[in-house]
Amino acid sequence: MKKTIYCTSFFLVLFHQGQAKMSRPTCKPKSGIHKNIGPLLIFKSNHQTLNQAEKKYTISGYITESGSGEHLLGVSIYVPELKLGTTTNDYGFFSLTLPEGNHEIIISYIGFGSERRQVNLMEDKILSIALKPSSENLDEVVVTADERIRESKVTQMSTVQIKPADIQDIPALLGEKDVLKTLQLMPGIQGGSEGSSGFFVRGGTPDQNLIILDDAVVYNSNHLFGFFSVFNGDAIKSVEAFKGGFPARFGGRLSSVIKLDMKDGNKEKLSGKVNIGLISSSALLEGPINKGKTSFIASGRRTYADIMARPFIESKKGNRTGYYFTDFNFKIHHIFSPKDKLFWSNYFGQDKFYDNSVYNDGDKDKSRLQWGNITSTLRWNHQFNNKLFSNTSLIFSNYKFKLLIEEDFEDQQYLFKSSSGINDYTLKTDFDYYPNSKHTIRFGANATRHNFTPQRLLLKDEFNSDIDKEQELNSFEGAVYVEDDWKLTDKLSLSPGIRLSYFNYKDKHYINPEPRLALSYNMKPDLAFKASYSRMNQYIHLLSSSGIGLPTDLWVSSTDNIKPQTSQQLAIGVAKDFFDKDYSVTLEGYYKTLDDVIAYKEGASFLAIDDFETGKNTNWEENITSGQGWAYGAEILFRKQTGPLTGWLGYTLSWSERQFDELNLGNKFYDRYDRRHDISLVGIYKPNEKITLSGTWVLSTGNNYTLPNQQRIANAVDFPIFNNDMYSSFTGTEDFTTQRNNFRGETSHRLDLGIQFHKKKKKNRERIWGVLLYNSYARRNPFIYTIEDKNYDSYAPKPIEKELIRTSVLMLIPSINYTFKF
Repeated sequence: MKKTIYCTSFFLVLFHQGQAKMSRPTCKPKSGIHKNIGPLLIFKSNHQTLNQAEKKYTISGYITESGSGEHLLGVSIYVPELKLGTTTNDYGFFSLTLPEGNHEIIISYIGFGSERRQVNLMEDKILSIALKPSSENLDEVVVTADERIRESKVTQMSTVQIKPADIQDIPALLGEKDVLKTLQLMPGIQGGSEGSSGFFVRGGTPDQNLIILDDAVVYNSNHLFGFFSVFNGDAIKSVEAFKGGFPARFGGRLSSVIKLDMKDGNKEKLSGKVNIGLISSSALLEGPINKGKTSFIASGRRTYADIMARPFIESKKGNRTGYYFTDFNFKIHHIFSPKDKLFWSNYFGQDKFYDNSVYNDGDKDKSRLQWGNITSTLRWNHQFNNKLFSNTSLIFSNYKFKLLIEEDFEDQQYLFKSSSGINDYTLKTDFDYYPNSKHTIRFGANATRHNFTPQRLLLKDEFNSDIDKEQELNSFEGAVYVEDDWKLTDKLSLSPGIRLSYFNYKDKHYINPEPRLALSYNMKPDLAFKASYSRMNQYIHLLSSSGIGLPTDLWVSSTDNIKPQTSQQLAIGVAKDFFDKDYSVTLEGYYKTLDDVIAYKEGASFLAIDDFETGKNTNWEENITSGQGWAYGAEILFRKQTGPLTGWLGYTLSWSERQFDELNLGNKFYDRYDRRHDISLVGIYKPNEKITLSGTWVLSTGNNYTLPNQQRIANAVDFPIFNNDMYSSFTGTEDFTTQRNNFRGETSHRLDLGIQFHKKKKKNRERIWGVLLYNSYARRNPFIYTIEDKNYDSYAPKPIEKELIRTSVLMLIPSINYTFKF
């Protein structure tokens, strides 16, 4: 019987073992294969498998919206079999490195239909995908586990994202769709006064919120003294808020980062939107300049309360009183090549109050109050290769406040002007690097030149020579940073980061490291434990006498005497996803310390004028004091983001304390907006394409106020008696308080309801009627408290009784608005 002979060569095996020794072929019968060469064959086979596993290729590209070409950020790209995934960056770019072979890739985004792709990966590939909005996707959407990267799969914590569609659907005061008021419905983000768009994050103050629009800082986010925000929701593509665990790429504020991105403009066709409401109207137009290459978007808004009030104001003699605000957004996006893109974003907003009065005797009064923002951002995107992406920006930000009082009285003229402002000039560059599927590295640097004008004063009258004085501060702020989202194992992810910030004012230099760390551990596929630590520094400050974001608040710089504010925040929490129902629940607790926070001294104000006759000014640094703060609490958010019924339930339990050596006798006190409880319930129901029902219910513990609680004998005051040129001295009483923020206001709650009627027309046109009811059960929530004398009598010997008066202003306010899309 003929034997079958099997031969193998040691040469390949020894070569792979790093030996240069040659061997002659050795032949053995089949029966001896396991005994003699079996181990060698097994080794060779394992090595070949190992070598194949090392072959990896990269899929990269851009995700856009079908029909408009708008780049989508935060889109999930996920490979279920490998449990690997990534998300698109701010410009729709992604990069994912995978082993060689066949893979199923799922691309999904909230509000859009999911898409599955089979990819045979034998080389690096470019994958550009256009997602259709879910309203255009007629296929049934089946929710399956790991369909997209969910809350429990993300390392970052203490963040919330708002869909622009939610902003349009949620009922709002007078129908004004407001980004910041929608954010106030999230746990940890608290509103100020009733109806105000001002907000406070985890015990912080308004100036500790970094608000950026297309990379540009917005210093004053309020219209109409805080009732509306400056952001036109029609022009916004995405909204993301960071309450803690800040990535290293953000800095310069202590409490939060609110990141807003404008739409890039429709690259395929001309489209627009017109909205007419009770108090304002807005319009948006977007479309291609060069189809597929260059696009634009422009939106504007103006109130017309001043125009509507004119018939009721006597204007024959020249009397005129009014108030209005305007804002305008404009953006151009140009694609030079698949790897180079240019963006130019602009915002202009202004509030103006005016009052002209003419009296019968010819005397005149004229008053003007004006404030506003200007931002401009020029950005260049460049893709070096399929793993390295960069964005470089030139940024200008401006905020200015002006006050004018002019009087003409009995041929005597009086003029008073006061203004303040800030100009920023910034150069910024950021890089996104994707070395492999386990790392997403970001690094970059920025430099900002601050030009502050805390106050300019112009004073003229017949008794004084002209007084024209201006305070000006110039400073420089810069930073470098690096951060990594590192997937150590299938269960443990880590995001370390470091930011090194620098600030210079005259001869004073501040250099501060800001470490950041976040981790996520998946105890189960749908349950994760998270923790984070961050240290932040803030080099510019807002001097606020009201705490509600009035335009009289002043932005100033850290100086030789005024140190930067510093905060440290530690947070822990859990995130749970319910894959079959598409719900998510997050629970977080936090503790934050604040150092060198500033406040006005008792009795100080933004005018800082000691003597109107000489115009002598007090240096603003002498009017403030610095101290410490503590904030801690817990938050829970239950959320549903898909299906006919969407919405969330949020609850916040919190404390916020302050301590200043020169305030409240040096004792700790609760901050004005320290609130124990905040609850928000939001629901949006779309039974069909023709109707949208929405409602919000909110409850919050009252704000703190400082009320006088005792009286004391006042110093004697001399009053002239003109008929005999004699002087008399009077002694009275004055009120004072022994405790700062010693009174807590009443609990506020309200229910807002809305309904929208949609009608689709030909050529993708749509008409929408909206009916809204703000504070539907007419709850008398406190807007402000005042104290009045109840039994005042200048000759009465008995003490004067005081009465606390609550003023409520927003009760049962209906509104209607009309929207037309084309």
